[in-house]
Amino acid sequence: MKQKEERSACALRTSIGGQALMEGIMMRGPKRTAMAVRNPKGEIVLEQSETRGIKRPKICRLPIIRGIFGYIDSMTVGYKALMRSAEIAGLEDVVEESERKKKKRLAREAEQRRLSGDAETAEGEVTEEPFAPEESAPSAESTEQATGEPAEKAAPEKDEKKEEKLPAWVMTATMVVSILFGLALAIGLFVWLPIFLYTRVFLWAVPAAGNTGHAALDSLIKSAFEGVIKVVLLVGYMALISLEKDIKRTFMYHGAEHKSIFCYEAGKELTVENVRGMRRFHPRCGTSFLVLMVLVSIFISFFIDPVSIAVSGHVLPAVLRVLVRVLLIPLVVGIGYELIKFAGRHDNFVTRIISAPGLWLQRITVCEPDDAMIECAIEALKAVIPEDGSDHI
Repeated sequence: MKQKEERSACALRTSIGGQALMEGIMMRGPKRTAMAVRNPKGEIVLEQSETRGIKRPKICRLPIIRGIFGYIDSMTVGYKALMRSAEIAGLEDVVEESERKKKKRLAREAEQRRLSGDAETAEGEVTEEPFAPEESAPSAESTEQATGEPAEKAAPEKDEKKEEKLPAWVMTATMVVSILFGLALAIGLFVWLPIFLYTRVFLWAVPAAGNTGHAALDSLIKSAFEGVIKVVLLVGYMALISLEKDIKRTFMYHGAEHKSIFCYEAGKELTVENVRGMRRFHPRCGTSFLVLMVLVSIFISFFIDPVSIAVSGHVLPAVLRVLVRVLLIPLVVGIGYELIKFAGRHDNFVTRIISAPGLWLQRITVCEPDDAMIECAIEALKAVIPEDGSDHI
């Protein structure tokens, strides 16, 4: 009843969407994209840019096709924003410092083992505790001996090296490799693994399930089993990563993003108090999109075997079945996009059914934020709200 009242209280529906980042939030409007991230000092750093994709050719804006381009665009923009938020929040410095300490510790342990070996072979020789670099700064004399230059000349060179940044092409290549690796992992988990478990585990345990004498029934059992495995994998993965402290904070920022958008759609002033009172589960959430893609892939998989039998007279081998599913991924993404867009534009019995699975899973991926997180969401949202109302849908 409460949710129904909140829906009816909405003054508008917006196309603005967001993404939780490391200690911040990105909001993407029809004209501007902004990210608000807290730096190590606790200050909000706001960065803005023009929203890409608004000048695409007409073919890229057709149903189904627009979802494919939108998904690719969201992944690239989201990844860049995530990496940038890590820089602003100082998390990269923490990782680098941790790696440096680890290397120093390993070098110290290796030196200890070497000196211990020397002590065993040289009787009566006294060994001393090796120097620990991270516990005290090197003296000017040691710096001069190591570099062959006076200390005052060596120090600036060290600072210059520390400030060196990776070339843009390296960052782009890293992003592409990360996206490809993520896609390969998703294909392995949600395409290959369910088929493998069905053919190698389920049919071994229940042989009759794959030999009922009716091809349509065999296909139905296969698709149902694979669908259950996909859902279990998705929910289990989300629940597992939510236990990690940093991911938990990101999920809290996720809640701040949803609440601020609900506040804006309700026509209320964007204040911490108003945003705090909003609900945190939104039908246009990326979590809902993931669930819809899984459900759409399950539905499409019901037709793979019947079509194969009708065309060739037999069921596809497991390898070809995996290949067909991979080739169908763009279609799955496109249909999922259209469904979530439809659910975001309308509020009726059908859209509530479409949104329900995603809203259930959001209980894991969307957590209650604190006021500092809400402040970030408000700053990012205000920066992308167009004055001409072009975000209204």
